[in-house]
Amino acid sequence: MSDIFDRDKRSEIMSHVKSSNNASTEEKLIALFRIYGIKGWRRKYKVYGKPDFVFHHEKVAVFVDGCFWHGHDCRNTRPKQNEEFWRRKISRNMERDETVTKHLEKLGWTVLRIWECELKKKNIVKLLSRLESAGLHRVQT
Repeated sequence: MSDIFDRDKRSEIMSHVKSSNNASTEEKLIALFRIYGIKGWRRKYKVYGKPDFVFHHEKVAVFVDGCFWHGHDCRNTRPKQNEEFWRRKISRNMERDETVTKHLEKLGWTVLRIWECELKKKNIVKLLSRLESAGLHRVQT
């Protein structure tokens, strides 16, 4: 189906669309934190790069990255229309992710980048292991 707007008009319209967070993936991670008793996380904590979750005392920054937007190789599909635009956009996102990670690590932070696909049931054990390796421990009940 072709667009009803020309390229310039569509670009203008899209420039006004702002991200409203990746709520569904963040909510899945919050549910995991609660189920497995992982405590001490904060959201919207003022740290460089705006991590989705911060464990301040442990100095752990957690980013929940959408597989498409951040270039994860689990997806086999790429947009066919405006291919060059999407390649550049995703590439810039990946470069920014790398810059943020290096900067935080230089400041002594542990950075965890959790892929959207890791929040599927079959990947939970591996994900919990990554969280524990970063120094985030479950509260014993």
